[in-house]
Amino acid sequence: QVQLVESGGGLVQPGGSLRLSCAASGLIFSINAMGWYRQAPGKQRELVAVITSGSRTNYVDSVKGRFTISRDNAKNTVYLQMNSLKPEDTAVYYCNALVTLTSRREYNYWGQGTQVTVSS
Repeated sequence: QVQLVESGGGLVQPGGSLRLSCAASGLIFSINAMGWYRQAPGKQRELVAVITSGSRTNYVDSVKGRFTISRDNAKNTVYLQMNSLKPEDTAVYYCNALVTLTSRREYNYWGQGTQVTVSS
């Protein structure tokens, strides 16, 4: 019903930057909150950043001041600009969206994940 397609991951040196994108498509009436989660090897998945339909944002403390989440409602796309990357940011990053379908039912969707590796 809804697909989330992520892009922008890769290998970057410490201190570098990456920009993740996640585009939603399908039977979308509206998208409510959108967010990015990450999961490092051996760790639980954690919320990194979230943005509401009204563009209110929230971040996990470890990325505040370095990461910025934004969205383009016309394109059903959410972005995560990651600056000053650290090795501990290495993880698989997952996009998440709370979507109201054209049927007016609400569902939670996940992207397939994109690998971010911060290493020299």
